[in-house]
Parts: sequence; structure tokens; C-alpha cells
Amino acid sequence: MNVERYFRTVDLARTINISVQQVRNYEAEGFLPAVERGPNGYRRYTQQHIDALNTAQSMINGYGWRAAQNIMAALHQADHQTAFNLINQHHAKLDTIRQQLDQTLSLLKAVADQLPPSQRQQQQLLVGEAAKAVGVPVSAIRFWEQQGLLQPIRQQSNNYRYYDERQLRRLRIIALLRQANADFDSIRTTLATLDQQQPQRAVAAIEQRRAALAQQSWHCLQANTSLVSYIKTYLPLAPLPII
Repeated sequence: MNVERYFRTVDLARTINISVQQVRNYEAEGFLPAVERGPNGYRRYTQQHIDALNTAQSMINGYGWRAAQNIMAALHQADHQTAFNLINQHHAKLDTIRQQLDQTLSLLKAVADQLPPSQRQQQQLLVGEAAKAVGVPVSAIRFWEQQGLLQPIRQQSNNYRYYDERQLRRLRIIALLRQANADFDSIRTTLATLDQQQPQRAVAAIEQRRAALAQQSWHCLQANTSLVSYIKTYLPLAPLPII
């Protein structure tokens, strides 16, 4: 006769090299299935709890603590559909971020290749002069200002708009991006990125973020492999109805 082996809290902690308190935290957060208690009132963990802990660590590495907690808690409540929906939502979010990064990177590369270097002189141009310097209509500049893309300097004495080198550079970037059919949300994102760094450095930063996103997707794939094995072993799906 096979007798199931039981483990203590300290046994689980030692198995995956975490503290006893962390084991309790995992249990409280729903990462572990329900735990039976023996006649002495002590918790009696099983091999499933060890496997759940290993799966939880893999899920946290891929999905983050909160998403992993919600997914595994749903599974332990026999709510497979909610768990799968959460997984799908997470991957959809990653894909949205990837698309945004790809679009921003494409726009940044266009800017980096075409934008002239900054001028050292601190020139200030009126809107008509700025429009002529960049090659766009005055009406376009005023519309872009209404969209919050430009913040020209206003002289208190005459209330005229003046464009210094920084605003002229933003104006050139906006013109380039509009030529590339970029929408205003994409332009805002690109300008915000460029406000922090020069074009070539901004391109490198976006490429690093894309690489980090790919690494995160790989961690999710590894987590899913672990999760599938856990579900097959302990939480099998009900048979699908025959249509």
C-alpha cells in the first residue's frame, strides 16, 4: 500500500531555498493548493505543494508576482478559464508594448537619419520664420502647438511666439514624423523619448527595451511549460464537449 509522504513548512522552504515565511506568503496568496492539517494541527504538505512552489517561482519570473498569483489562485479554485484569460491578457499586453516599441523605433531611426545636428547659436525665430526654416505652413505649426507638441516662448511685452533652438528641433522632428504618417500619440511618445536622450542614444535605448521584452517573453514561455506540466499532473481540464 502506497502511503503519501508529507512535508513540513521547513521542508518546503529548504527544497526550493526560500524562507519559511516565504512559504507562508505563497500559501496565503493562493500559489499553493489547500493544505490539510494532521491530528496535531500541523500543516501536511505533499509533493504537489513542492511542485506548486516551483511552478510559482517560474510564473513569477515570467509574469510578475501579481499576475502569477491571480493565475495560480484561479487554477487552484478550478477556474481554468479565468486563468487562461489572464494569460492571454498578459501576452496581449506584451504584444501591444512590442508594437509600440517597434513603431517608436522606426520613427526614431527616421529622425536620427534625417535630423540635422543642433545649432550652437541661441536663435529665436517668429512663427513665420520658423515655418520657413523648417518648410511647413504656419497653420501647421499653430495646429501642432494646439496639440501640445510645441511650447514656444512668449514675450510678455508683445505676446509674440518665439521658437528657440530646442523648439525648432522639436518642430523639425514633428515635421519628419508627420511626413512618415505618424499619428499624434506616436509623435508624443517619440518626443518624450527624445527629450531624455539624443536620437542615436534614444534608438539604442528602445532597442534595449525590445531585447528586454523578448527576454520577458522567453521567461513567459518557460513559465507556461512549467504550468502545463503542473496542470496535467494535478489540475486536469474537464473533457471538452463534443460538437
